[in-house]
Amino acid sequence: MAQTAPYFLMGIDYAIASKSEVYFAMADSLDPDKKDIPRCAWTGMDKFYMDYHDTEWGVPLADDDGLFERISLEGFQSGLSWITVLRKRNNFREAFADFDVEKVASFGDKDLKRLMNDEGIIRHKGKIIATINNARRALEIIDEKASLAEYLWAWEPTDQTKERGDTPTFSRSSEALSKDLKSRGWSWVGPTTMYSFMQAVGMVNDHSNNCFAWKRIEDLRGKFIRP
Repeated sequence: MAQTAPYFLMGIDYAIASKSEVYFAMADSLDPDKKDIPRCAWTGMDKFYMDYHDTEWGVPLADDDGLFERISLEGFQSGLSWITVLRKRNNFREAFADFDVEKVASFGDKDLKRLMNDEGIIRHKGKIIATINNARRALEIIDEKASLAEYLWAWEPTDQTKERGDTPTFSRSSEALSKDLKSRGWSWVGPTTMYSFMQAVGMVNDHSNNCFAWKRIEDLRGKFIRP
């Protein structure tokens, strides 16, 4: 889905910050119980959505494992609601070794059986196999490009235009990224899935113009050092 998440994190180097550092700083940035704050309409009044929107969606990310997690979760979300993934996210992290690319790439048949029996995650065999395969393909990109982040951020759109209230579901850049990933052997990485990924990691700022987070995400994107 198209999502949203910002925070003006002070004292954090976003280009090198770890996932825990960024999330901790973001969690201190706003009281998620303040329901009167103007947000993107998709959050509704659901706490999972509001927390995700307020602390994460759209915050630029350059951590390889963090980026791999986002791609993987977007793939698992395909055909389902994003809230289903959010509610199972901690379970996913435990099941997939915090989405450590090297660890997931080493998963074998025993891990596949374990994951298929794990009621805490989405037990879709094709998506589970794809996640393990994609981790192996990610290692190939890291060998080639030095980091997964450097490869992925090279697809950041440079000509984004958005009218008030307009929320696209894919773009030329997401189509190009999807095509290239598929040529490298990745799966469950269609253009719409890749656009949602771009939204989630700050490659585009699709917060609505009247959302409190829009300007903060723009500030973060301006400070962010691209890999």
